[in-house]
Amino acid sequence: MLAPVLAAYGLPADTSVTPHGSGLINRTWLLRHGKDKFILQRINQDVFSTPALIAQNIEKVGSYLAAHYPEATFPCPVATTNGDTLVNAGPGGFYRLFPFIEGSVTIDVVERPELAYEAAKQFGAFTRMMDGFPVTQLHDTLPHFHDLSLRYSAFREALTTGLPDRIAKAADLIGYLESQHPLVTCYQQILVNPGFRLRVTHHDTKISNVLFDRSGKGICVIDLDTVMAGYFISDVGDMLRTYLCPVTEEEKDTSLIGIRLEYFEAIVRGYLEEMAGILTPDEKKAFVYAGEFMVYMQALRFITDYLLGDPYYGSRYEGHNYVRALNQATLLQRYSAQSHTLRNIVSC
Repeated sequence: MLAPVLAAYGLPADTSVTPHGSGLINRTWLLRHGKDKFILQRINQDVFSTPALIAQNIEKVGSYLAAHYPEATFPCPVATTNGDTLVNAGPGGFYRLFPFIEGSVTIDVVERPELAYEAAKQFGAFTRMMDGFPVTQLHDTLPHFHDLSLRYSAFREALTTGLPDRIAKAADLIGYLESQHPLVTCYQQILVNPGFRLRVTHHDTKISNVLFDRSGKGICVIDLDTVMAGYFISDVGDMLRTYLCPVTEEEKDTSLIGIRLEYFEAIVRGYLEEMAGILTPDEKKAFVYAGEFMVYMQALRFITDYLLGDPYYGSRYEGHNYVRALNQATLLQRYSAQSHTLRNIVSC
């Protein structure tokens, strides 16, 4: 299956190919040929319908960083023998190749505040370095990806078109999520507030999208498929959603859901070390809101999927997306309950 792809990059058929990483969207392999190592990815077109736009975005980002921050580590795509950075393998899909950064590792679980700090610093550094880039030149690879108004509208529509038995079962959770509509109003105000700037935003800041060295120090961010124009609340919010809680969104026991304040402090410190001089006063005031924004949006997405019969996320057991939605709603409650403390940490 991969032989034509390897040939496109001038790699022999006997190149070692092994599965790599834990990504859920794109398939990834580690290639070895002699002393050379590469990362090969197949782009999931069910999620990213226009791979060429992703390739163009990455090329633009790479060119800008090479010109303005040549010392920055950035794994630029490897060109094929024809000079392309994307291989169209027909029914096999689209592939791209990256150099493997020797000594680098990825991490799936944030087990220490120091890792949260390093990751936040890397995502902050990425947006800081891209601050002078004309953001309108980037393609929207996932239009409306973090549009909270759209997610809320889809949720409300699902209350009419969804499965009646599921709507009835989720009545209490639905009521709570409806009561949090002021978070949508806040988002809508951000969209028209000149104190918030569209920036080059990663949009998927989970810990596995950072490369670390073996001592735990961050090297660079990776997986730039979702890099688009956006607001800083997307990147900060996704870190807060995925780093603060000691359990994942899959956890059924809501008593285990909580906010680790030392991890929040680490994210604040790492991100603001890079971005403090770039964020506007209005943006800094919205740092805590960023977490509410992202957790709430994910809760809406899970409950919407549940009400409609699990068409997007799928379900490994009955009520899976209800459990996920309840998990995120609980996280939102416990995060919001600490908002005063969290704002004090940001203002220190």
